[in-house]
Amino acid sequence: MLKELRILVADDHSVVRKGIINSLQSNFPNSITGEAANAAEVLNQMNKNLWDLVILDISMPGRSGLEVLKDIKTSHPKIPVIIFSMYPEDQFAVRCIKAGASAYLSKDISAKELEKAISGILRGDHFFTPSVTALLTSEIQGNKGGKVAHETLSDREYQVFLSISKGKSVSDIAAELNLSVKTISVYRSIVLKKMNLKNNSEMMYYAFKNNLVS
Repeated sequence: MLKELRILVADDHSVVRKGIINSLQSNFPNSITGEAANAAEVLNQMNKNLWDLVILDISMPGRSGLEVLKDIKTSHPKIPVIIFSMYPEDQFAVRCIKAGASAYLSKDISAKELEKAISGILRGDHFFTPSVTALLTSEIQGNKGGKVAHETLSDREYQVFLSISKGKSVSDIAAELNLSVKTISVYRSIVLKKMNLKNNSEMMYYAFKNNLVS
């Protein structure tokens, strides 16, 4: 274990950041923590300080955590990143692991499991829950038959696709992602074209049929 463990915690909710930091300080008393509330703050912290680990929320205003993850792995490829998300594993885990995440953890994970994940990752391992392992296995087997429609989407397109599939309006999605309504509408059009779908109803049916939304 490092004498001094430096961990950056990135989440747009202060309460969540404080909860993670409290857990870290209890389980890793030698840790020094930093905080970031959005993509710009994350990248600023990465450029200003040296970190041993980043705990990153996937859903933040503006640029998503998945986009930030790719930036981190490009500029600091050796720094491990844990994606800490409220989204179910079957929605984003495979994309995050492919982008370089060392783990994809649910926000309802126990403090003990978080400690176990961090300890393993700092030793150079990945940490996959049984369900994530099953998803990765299914992905490998599925690739033999070519990509399915939703896998052709970019990360942002996929995020918009899931939001629409959950019944959210374009204006709600725009507010959530801190983007314009026009931009979200453009993403919607791209998604429909790429997936060969006609409307939101077909999008929602596709997502439900493929177990992407409950």
